[in-house]
Amino acid sequence: MTMHARLQALPGGTVDVAEDAIATLRGALRGSLTLPGEPGYDAARAIWNAMIDRRPAMIVQALGAADVIRTVDFARERGAVLAVRGGGHGIAGNAVCEGGLLLDLSRMRSVQVDPAARRARVEGGALLSDVDKETQAFGLVLPLGINSTTGIAGLTLGGGFGWTSRSLGLTIDNLEAVDIVTADGVFRRADATQHPDLFWAVRGGGGNFGVVTSFAFRLHPLPTQVTAGLLLHPLAEAPALMREYRRLVAEAREQLSAWLVLRRAPPAPFVPAEWQGKEVLIIALCHAGPVAEGEAAAAPFRALGRPIVDLVGPHAFVDWQAAFDPLLTPGARNYWKSHDFDALGDATCDVLLEAVRRLPGPECEVFVGHLGGAINRVAADATAYSRRDVAFVLNVHTRWRDPAQDEACIDWARGLFHALAPHAMGTVYVNFMPADEADRIGGAYGPNYARLAEVKRRYDPLNLFRLNQNINTAGPAGART
Repeated sequence: MTMHARLQALPGGTVDVAEDAIATLRGALRGSLTLPGEPGYDAARAIWNAMIDRRPAMIVQALGAADVIRTVDFARERGAVLAVRGGGHGIAGNAVCEGGLLLDLSRMRSVQVDPAARRARVEGGALLSDVDKETQAFGLVLPLGINSTTGIAGLTLGGGFGWTSRSLGLTIDNLEAVDIVTADGVFRRADATQHPDLFWAVRGGGGNFGVVTSFAFRLHPLPTQVTAGLLLHPLAEAPALMREYRRLVAEAREQLSAWLVLRRAPPAPFVPAEWQGKEVLIIALCHAGPVAEGEAAAAPFRALGRPIVDLVGPHAFVDWQAAFDPLLTPGARNYWKSHDFDALGDATCDVLLEAVRRLPGPECEVFVGHLGGAINRVAADATAYSRRDVAFVLNVHTRWRDPAQDEACIDWARGLFHALAPHAMGTVYVNFMPADEADRIGGAYGPNYARLAEVKRRYDPLNLFRLNQNINTAGPAGART
């Protein structure tokens, strides 16, 4: 059986890779190299969003920085298309390429915690669940996202926010250094003193600058039990509830995050049978502090209206971090549209509620992430992530199983996106951008784009790392309005 391969080339066309070159690379790796038809190939190319079905010509599953260096060199020397996979959770599907070389970090999941120094070293293939389980064993936390199967690399490189970010900042605000392999195949440590321009760029600039093999994070004390949970209300009560919600979040202390979810109630054991499948407004609460303080902070929200279900109470933080996982399992088709808001005015709420009455499927939803606090006390030019004036991030999340529903679900998401645009800030969180939003990249990177382009020219002049929300050194596309 021949091992000859044909790789998609960066300028277009293909490049042939001889059998001996494949054998040499395979023999040099601690990890594995898999070709189409070999055992494990289909599992290695599958990612979270089932809309993405691509077939790389070669897959390298790395076990360390040496494997990453060899793979980057191999792709650069042949001018081949290179995709980099961490957790494989990105909505745009850039973690896998068609016909190119896929560098998979998913076997690099080590998390090492130094509890005395309150520091952690995390490999680039780790998931959020890996980080939470290790840090919480010592009563420590790193601000992360809300789905535990997300990869640490993609989340961090785009910014990273979740339940503890209002009091502890973005994930990148707690990043102290990265080990990164740049396009020239050189392994670099980037931090405040070594390659500070590169360190600035990876804090929000995505995967444009290299492959991060490990991250060094600062950690914070957090009890292993926190006050958290869901409040489910009938959608009919949403207009009044959302007005009260706006008042309460404006008064809330930074330890409390209160997110909104609008969807059909799932067929979960905690939802009464008569409400399953009906439209609801969900208030999701988490207090990043002692349980008793959290109970007091959550009380005004629990007093609103007549909830169908009140699940707010003491929860293990690692369990709360995984609470939404059952609604976000792999294998479904997903399409997102997102906006940033500095406030949730009546007109915005009216548009949302009208759209939620027309949900195209039982797994489709809209969520509103509650930001501000410590996130917004960082200067806009301190990191590549510049959106330090955002109060709420809204994500239109369409999710379905049948390809025949593609048009209906995507059209619904786009329709809601355009209806909300007049009330939004014109900016967007880079990790929430689908593949068809190249015209919004300027709105994602904002006033930091020119500096990002300069760093890109320095470290990746040939744009080897282009499968991302790509920084065009000639200038950005405009923000969508």
